[in-house]
Amino acid sequence: MTPESSATNVAAGHDHAHTEGCETVVRVSCVKHSYEDGSHVDLCGLDFTADKGSRVAILGPNGAGKTTMLFHILGILAPQEGTVEVLGADPSRQWPLIRRRIGVVLQNVDEQLISPTVFDDVAFSPRQYGLPEAEVRSMTGTALALLGIEDLGDRVPHNLSGGEKRKVALAGALVMEPELLVLDEPFEGLDPTSRESLIALLARLAEERRMTIVMSTHDIDTVPEFADYAYVLQQGGRIVLKGTPAEVFGRVDVMASGNIRPPILAELFARLREADASAPAPALTIPEAVTALEAWRRRTTEPD
Repeated sequence: MTPESSATNVAAGHDHAHTEGCETVVRVSCVKHSYEDGSHVDLCGLDFTADKGSRVAILGPNGAGKTTMLFHILGILAPQEGTVEVLGADPSRQWPLIRRRIGVVLQNVDEQLISPTVFDDVAFSPRQYGLPEAEVRSMTGTALALLGIEDLGDRVPHNLSGGEKRKVALAGALVMEPELLVLDEPFEGLDPTSRESLIALLARLAEERRMTIVMSTHDIDTVPEFADYAYVLQQGGRIVLKGTPAEVFGRVDVMASGNIRPPILAELFARLREADASAPAPALTIPEAVTALEAWRRRTTEPD
């Protein structure tokens, strides 16, 4: 059995992204797309699904098709084969029906910042929908406060730092209180404190508002903190693995075959087990690692 087929079999028995009784918000099924330069992306192998209130990470090396996946979810690209369903609609054909229910932050946030001030930029969507100005100002103030950037309201967006721009773009994505939030490399340019705050905010939005969050990222070490579920794409777009972060990062062979470095903690615990079979199972967060290593130390040092 190849690592790829083994990974598929492991994942098929642990479909946490689509559990019985849950509402599926996003489904991408064997989508194929060819670009003008002759390159192809075939998002096949396993279906991609994201249920209501879940936080789903898309992983893969450069050129694997992560952005292609997001662009199909957002209706920017139409599948040449296969199907995409978002909130019960085909986004490439029925985008006007669902656009108000979706927030998005692209990797290049400068493309989203189009207004003279931060406040106007965040207020852009509610104004476009013709909401009363008093309601627009209230919604915009709430979104700015959610990101802790109320003090930036009068600033010119293009004079901000990279991290500040990303927060402004996220406030604009959240101002309409979307049901689905799509993020392309959301942690890029953020300092550690801002990164931790964003992870906490996304967790709160998923839990309290039942917001579904789909995110592509190269920040592997963030995935165990952020995601309930993850998908791994290999070069060319093939979806080879899905599961919880623990399940995905437990398949070091598949990660390596896709040229993806596992989180530092996952690699550390894997090497410990290579050196000593009694070492604990992988822990993916620092608190879990401390607990596991302390328990292992006690087992190995205390007399029988």
